Amino acid sequence: MSEINEAAVKNRNAVIVRTSVIGIIANVFLAAFKAAVGIFSNSIAVVLDAVNNLSDVLSSVVTIAGTKLAGKKPDKKHPLGYGRVEYLSTMIVAAIVLYAGITSLVESIKKIINPETPDYSVVSLIIIGSAVFVKIFLGIYVKKKGQTVNSGSLVASGSDALFDAILSASVLLSAIIFMLTGISLEAYVGVLISAFIIKSGIEMLAETLDEILGKRVDRDYLAKIRKTICEDELVSGAYDLFLHSYGPEKYIGSVHVEVPDTLTANDIDVMERRIAGNVYQKHGVLLAGIGIYSINHDNEEISEIRKTISEIIMSHEGALQTHGFFVDMENKTINFDVIIDYGFDKREELFEHIYDDVRKAYPEYEIFMNLDIDI
Repeated sequence: MSEINEAAVKNRNAVIVRTSVIGIIANVFLAAFKAAVGIFSNSIAVVLDAVNNLSDVLSSVVTIAGTKLAGKKPDKKHPLGYGRVEYLSTMIVAAIVLYAGITSLVESIKKIINPETPDYSVVSLIIIGSAVFVKIFLGIYVKKKGQTVNSGSLVASGSDALFDAILSASVLLSAIIFMLTGISLEAYVGVLISAFIIKSGIEMLAETLDEILGKRVDRDYLAKIRKTICEDELVSGAYDLFLHSYGPEKYIGSVHVEVPDTLTANDIDVMERRIAGNVYQKHGVLLAGIGIYSINHDNEEISEIRKTISEIIMSHEGALQTHGFFVDMENKTINFDVIIDYGFDKREELFEHIYDDVRKAYPEYEIFMNLDIDI
């Protein structure tokens, strides 16, 4: 890891820890005030709101612990580092949120079955109202910081805080309605709070599972990396760009590049080192492997075959791209890859159809066609 990149990682981790500490302090004070108001006013909705703040405190603690562990340097046992720990910490945060939501739901239902009359005061309403504004500010601040440093845990915590602000506002509204009309809605508001908390936890869990399973990398980001690769004077195309995540903003990848078949091993070696350096410098991505697609150079007959086969392939609905084209005229073989849209039904049947069409067009050649991944 370069000194520049290492400094950026340390700065990112510092931002996450600092933001989480601010969240802990704010939520501890909010939980204390809300708990006091809830107990003295006999309000289950306010007490559950306080419990929600305590779950936010625990979430922030887990985020800090996860960030510290993820920041550990690579070692013999984990040569690619501990960056994926952040995904696990986000899952723990999601589990905490889910537990808080389910517990709150159970308590709220109990209060609906066995209702108790709350006793709000003007002071309690002022405290709850102040908590709404604090949560809005905290949510915007934490979420913005999370987006800036690409921290799933911070973004989730910020979103959760904004939900909390809405829920606290509903508690405040139910208190005002009770003071004006004598109608108690707080147990039902508690159910509403619980539902929002559970929904937030499920969404956080689903998003983190997507990361762990390996969701599609942003297409614009991939396009920028391909553009950098294709800026090299010897490269005419970049394909099969795979990025493997080892934590937020830590990718190790591989790619195939199309180059003329006249290059020597020395030319290719120098080119690969140059491409890997440029990609790491501009995008922070380590290209661990650069494969070669050799292009037949200065052969009009092969160029015509390539053009014809490309037209055959792209005439089929669902075909997205063909690459890695190479013709061996001496051994009479044609090699190429085809990408078919994952959204297209019966991809395998379409693949066979394309293969038959190409084979009919060039029966004298042996066709080697590979169904590539749509990434």
